[in-house]
Amino acid sequence: MATVKTVPFEVAGQDGGPLRGEVRTVGTGSGRPAVILCHGFKGFKDWGFFPILAQRVANAGITTVAFNFSGSGVGPDGETFSEPERFGHATHSGDLKDVEIVIRALRNGGLAGVAPPRRLGLFGHSRGGGTAILAAAADEEITTLVTWSAIATVHRWPQERIDEWETDGRIDIVNARTGDVLPLYRDLLDDIRAHGSDRLDILAAAGRIERPWLIVHGEQDESVPALDAMKLSEAAGSQTQLQIVEGGSHTFGARHPWAGGTPELDHAMDLTAGWFSRHLS
Repeated sequence: MATVKTVPFEVAGQDGGPLRGEVRTVGTGSGRPAVILCHGFKGFKDWGFFPILAQRVANAGITTVAFNFSGSGVGPDGETFSEPERFGHATHSGDLKDVEIVIRALRNGGLAGVAPPRRLGLFGHSRGGGTAILAAAADEEITTLVTWSAIATVHRWPQERIDEWETDGRIDIVNARTGDVLPLYRDLLDDIRAHGSDRLDILAAAGRIERPWLIVHGEQDESVPALDAMKLSEAAGSQTQLQIVEGGSHTFGARHPWAGGTPELDHAMDLTAGWFSRHLS
């Protein structure tokens, strides 16, 4: 098996600040297929299963690109939420622009010297799954898509939380793992109100995807109900495959720091690695 090299990169994100990521590849000089990984809300590229999944796909000869969204809040060390203001002003539209920036840089040969890929896939988890769906619907050159625990709508906030947001101009988001309290300003709420029924309409975007798409969702997802996966599957084209993982949680049992896999996570990874190998190689 060829050795996978991991090369960091940094480009300007949609907010003008640094967008940090890394490329895993067995070779930069040929136009091998590639997959871009999109993390979810309060997630980051090195959270839990992401490095394991990236390495597994890269081992199959598919270049993987992982990055932290501009609004992830995670700073240069890749682990600490040291950029709370960037987190506070993050939006769905901003996430989508970040993905477009990474796609453009990859196709132009501007990420860690990697040659433009001959085929490109997207992977997204949770909110990142919704972003990946929107990006794939807008870019017909995306060959294939895999989403885990993806949201089917950006309208996810209860009215009492919205009322608090309106009154205070912000809400506080607590990271249960670290105890960090991060601000979330009205930017996100305003973005949802302005674009939630058009360019951020995830179900409408799903209906425009007529390419191979694997939807994976845990039966016992405590954050995004499996009903979201069923709605996405119903809206999508005929090349979509839905896999409900029995007993699977939102992260299929994965934790951060990484403490090993679970049968549910192993199953999701098997499905995903096989899917990308089949549709990109």
